[in-house]
Order: sequence, then C-alpha cells, then structure tokens
Amino acid sequence: MGATNPSKLSRLKRKKRIRKHLSGTDQMPRMSVFRSSKHIYAQLIDDVSGHTLAAASSMEKLVKDHPKFESKIAAAEHIGKILGERAIEKGVKKVVFDRNGFQYHGRVKAVSKGARDAGLVF
Repeated sequence: MGATNPSKLSRLKRKKRIRKHLSGTDQMPRMSVFRSSKHIYAQLIDDVSGHTLAAASSMEKLVKDHPKFESKIAAAEHIGKILGERAIEKGVKKVVFDRNGFQYHGRVKAVSKGARDAGLVF
C-alpha cells in the first residue's frame, strides 16, 4: 500500500485535535463539513446518540437538477442553505461548526455562510 499524502496527514492531525473539544447533542448538534476535489458534504450529527439528524451534499438529485453553478463555492453555499433549511424543519437552530481540519476558507466558509443565511446560529 502506498504512503499517505503529507497534506492529508496534516489535515487528519488537525481534525483529531479539533474533535477533542467539539461535541454535538440533539439540542445543539455538530455541523460537520467534508470537501473532496469535486464534491462537498455537510451533516448535522448528535454525538451523544451517534445519529445524523440532517445531511446535504452536492451528490443529491436536488442539487444536480439545479442549473449549473458558476463555481464550486456557489454550489457549497447552496448546500449550506439546504442543510440549514432541513435543520430548521427538525427544530434545530443552534449548531457547533466542525470544519474537519480544513481551513475556514473557500468552500468550507461558503457552506457556513449558506447555513447562517438559512437561519442557523453558530
């Protein structure tokens, strides 16, 4: 098996360090964001019971049927809005933001902006 990319190892170390201090409950779940080179995924997680309360990703039919986005950042903001709307439907207003070791910049920042625009507080 090949060696793991050093930048991925660094991100995983940051992720581990961040997760020591973050935890989600059903009243205030953890909003976890993951980005790959093509897609972005976000979900609300209750760490106490180990359940996902809501999720959204750029792989969904709702997003794929949307007219083409001008950039991946615009798509990420749309994902944040979708997740925020789903969270409010479930009665969740406050979340803890987990950037998963990624820099708070670009698509990760756009997801949080979209969620805030939808009404989530963090």
